[in-house]
Amino acid sequence: MSGRGRSYRYVGPVELKAAVRPGSGGCRISSAAEFGDWIAGRSAAELAEPFTFVVGTDGVLRLAPRRSEHVACAGGARVLSAGEIGFVREAERWAVSEVSNQSTGYCPDIGSWSEVARALDGIGLERPSGFTHEVMFRRCPGCQEHNIVREDDFVCVFCGSDLPETWNVDPTV
Repeated sequence: MSGRGRSYRYVGPVELKAAVRPGSGGCRISSAAEFGDWIAGRSAAELAEPFTFVVGTDGVLRLAPRRSEHVACAGGARVLSAGEIGFVREAERWAVSEVSNQSTGYCPDIGSWSEVARALDGIGLERPSGFTHEVMFRRCPGCQEHNIVREDDFVCVFCGSDLPETWNVDPTV
């Protein structure tokens, strides 16, 4: 656990984590200059879709193409948040147009927003005040499956058991 916030370990399919190779993580973005260099290398087609992101336990944003696995973007490590992020050019500068905690591999709680905000503020990107799309993840106490809570319906889609109101995806936390 970092000195910052809750960290999340990968809880997705083991074969995806096993495929992660050292040095294969997402592009580390810790400054406005690094972001500028990275975004300049993106095509119009890439910019039309959101990117995969993680915030590492060092508080630094890492970016990868949208269809990248979050665990690969993180180099297999724990994260402070994970999801998808989109960018738009506004008034001669880049801003975050959309950002979510949609990562079924890490299943971060919506409270991880503060770590995303801190990372984005650190590189000087304009951003929304919170996730533009919040995903609530819960682990079923009955069948142990991971669920996405939709429309405040805290019922397991796999077995029908009630899901807890608070985040519980990682049983080791």
